[in-house]
Amino acid sequence: MRTAIVSAMHQELAAVLALLPDEQKQRVAGRDFWVGHLHGQEVVAVLSRIGKVAAATTATVLIERFRVDRILFTGVAGGIAPGVNRGEVVVADAFLQHDLDASPLFPRYEVPLYGRDRFPTDPALTERLAAAAARSLHGARVHRGLVVSGDRFVSSASECRALQTALPDALAVEMEGAAFAQVCHDYGVPFAAVRTISDRADDDAHGDFLSFIDQVASRHSAAIVEAFLAARP
Repeated sequence: MRTAIVSAMHQELAAVLALLPDEQKQRVAGRDFWVGHLHGQEVVAVLSRIGKVAAATTATVLIERFRVDRILFTGVAGGIAPGVNRGEVVVADAFLQHDLDASPLFPRYEVPLYGRDRFPTDPALTERLAAAAARSLHGARVHRGLVVSGDRFVSSASECRALQTALPDALAVEMEGAAFAQVCHDYGVPFAAVRTISDRADDDAHGDFLSFIDQVASRHSAAIVEAFLAARP
């Protein structure tokens, strides 16, 4: 069983790499893929880079070149649902692209030719990831539900309110997960994702985001990944 561990930000990946005793770097498609072991399990760690196109490239290389059996994404997101607050964690049950609109040819948010707008994460893998998050973060609140992705950093109260109105069941917003979910759907590879809430995707989001990654999110990422892999299979 080979597990891919993916982050979008350098600080998050560095915290995960520090856990690996024997990683070896391979450069493919302009990215560094770190192949090694953690708790006796094969892992491939990689920085996806930011945005949906970069994420799709990374997911495809992981599957085609590195033959991973499952993909875990860990990183940060902006909270948009009431009660999803800074420092809490969201484990995604499904992803949707909030900036996709091929209407009037297709309904808003629907991915053309797929007949759907949401791509679920793998149920069993997601349950394990949620359990690892709850176990490793010592009381931090763990939410489950819809996460939405788009190719822009949501950083104003007006944008946040618009997302709440258009997608009232969305818990958080980020920039990569929906691409990973769609690629994994195409290949039949199990996918799960956990996001630490760094900000409320409002007018203060930029400052919160930059400080939060170093202080909290990187530690969350490493702790969750380690707890997940320590609990076999």
